[in-house]
Amino acid sequence: MKALSLERPVFHSEADFQFSFAQAVKALEPDVQCRLERPILNSSTGRTEYLDLLCSGAEGETAIEFKYFTRRWHGVVGNETFQLREHAAIDLLRLHFVHDVARLEGFGFPRSGLAVLLTNEPGLWAQSARNTRDRDFHLYEGRELSGTLLWAEGAYTPNTRELRGAYALKWQDYATLDEQRGGRLRYLALEVLPASSPEPPDRVEPAPGAARQG
Repeated sequence: MKALSLERPVFHSEADFQFSFAQAVKALEPDVQCRLERPILNSSTGRTEYLDLLCSGAEGETAIEFKYFTRRWHGVVGNETFQLREHAAIDLLRLHFVHDVARLEGFGFPRSGLAVLLTNEPGLWAQSARNTRDRDFHLYEGRELSGTLLWAEGAYTPNTRELRGAYALKWQDYATLDEQRGGRLRYLALEVLPASSPEPPDRVEPAPGAARQG
């Protein structure tokens, strides 16, 4: 992320972030193969789903899921104009990021995983005293994320998420664009260690109606 921030301190979209991240990996490690939108079997659900990015090298594989959540910011970086739009549903972003972590745990192969969230929204890393429906999913600095997470104290069970691991949340600075509202970007990167599986990754093929979630 440090190398990427020097080249690309801000992105137009999540797809721009994903592609640029893959390019940065290739620049640092030319022998690593990077595949965007890679279909893989989720051993927990029995469904073939799509990973944002799968990096494969001599030391193994890393499955990566990305989230890019922005508040409104307009500016010029280098000779390029950026107009970041306002994402209002911060509670759903938290849910979807935790869902990424749970998915990475569920793929079941002996590969590492990484869930990455990049944002210029301080409300994601700052702790809030408000009793919101997504309070179990809050991602503030210093929290440990683990166990059973309930939406609205369990009132809406489809949003319940179970995490096998425990994740200490430590935000890192990514870039400071200016002193405007939304001019500071930070990221959260959680290493995920899925359960092992006897089936090697190269045997996994896309299934009919493969699902893309997250």
